[in-house]
Amino acid sequence: MSTVTTPVDRSPEPWTGRDDGREPDTLRWHHVVGTDADRAGPGDAAFVGFRSDEGVRRNQGRPGAADGPQALRAALASMALPAPVRALDAGDIEVRDADLEGGHRRLGAVITSLIDQGHRVVVLGGGHEVAYGSYLGLSGSRALADGSRLGVLNLDAHFDLREDDRPSSGTPFLQMAHSEELLGRQLNYWVLGVSQPSNTERLFSTADRLGVRHLADTECGPHKLDRVDAFIDAFLESCDVVHLSIDLDVLPAGTAPGVSAPAAYGVQMEIVEHVCARVAASRKLAVCDVAELNPGLDIDNRTARAGARLVHRILTGRRTMPRPA
Repeated sequence: MSTVTTPVDRSPEPWTGRDDGREPDTLRWHHVVGTDADRAGPGDAAFVGFRSDEGVRRNQGRPGAADGPQALRAALASMALPAPVRALDAGDIEVRDADLEGGHRRLGAVITSLIDQGHRVVVLGGGHEVAYGSYLGLSGSRALADGSRLGVLNLDAHFDLREDDRPSSGTPFLQMAHSEELLGRQLNYWVLGVSQPSNTERLFSTADRLGVRHLADTECGPHKLDRVDAFIDAFLESCDVVHLSIDLDVLPAGTAPGVSAPAAYGVQMEIVEHVCARVAASRKLAVCDVAELNPGLDIDNRTARAGARLVHRILTGRRTMPRPA
């Protein structure tokens, strides 16, 4: 049985949604997500929310992502399951009084506890500052204590390697690089979906200096699937434990309008889902965070549904894209 030893700021609430019965072939997510940690076991998925706008605010973006966790839960709740699973909702960490740093520490402690109990952890963001809290949780876990190689894969239009006096939604991966350096390691960081117009030359230089591998959004089309697969396969070969970070602004604005910085180009949903499924199938994934959903900017819940579908695919099995003719 499982016990979350670090308290959250908001206790989990029961999930609700469409109900066609509770037989194995009519189950939906709200049927299988529990809020009692003592009834969850190793191997079960575990959700934790990170209610934070502070990083986006510091990065001069459009606040509203603090409401993202609940919107993702609502979008996921009625999705039909292909097979019975079990999951735990551990509740939310909430950043108050602009204390992002304290929020990172509390989130990290909850994630470490969940990982050490054998859960597959999905963090529902929040702005992309959530990624550093996820890193803290993974870096403090037993999963890395034996010398396993960490790999961080970011699906994002941005490097988020901004140099700044204070942590923000633009700094989490530079923070990770500095933390790894203090431990005598180099951050193994890869980015898929980088948009050249959205990243300054200084950011590209920082990425080069840190040895970051990246694939541009223009190189991620359906007819370049071999290139995408080669990139992901090389990433997976470089590590033993994966931190997958999904910034929903990697998707085109028509698919994900409800983000602080909608993408003019973006990576198509079918490619992003394919990548997520490929990473999940590797069995190396320890923690995944989904960031930047801003429900106040969303249209017809498109962004929430897209984010929820990616989580659904990661936790329920692999789907591969057909090859172009």
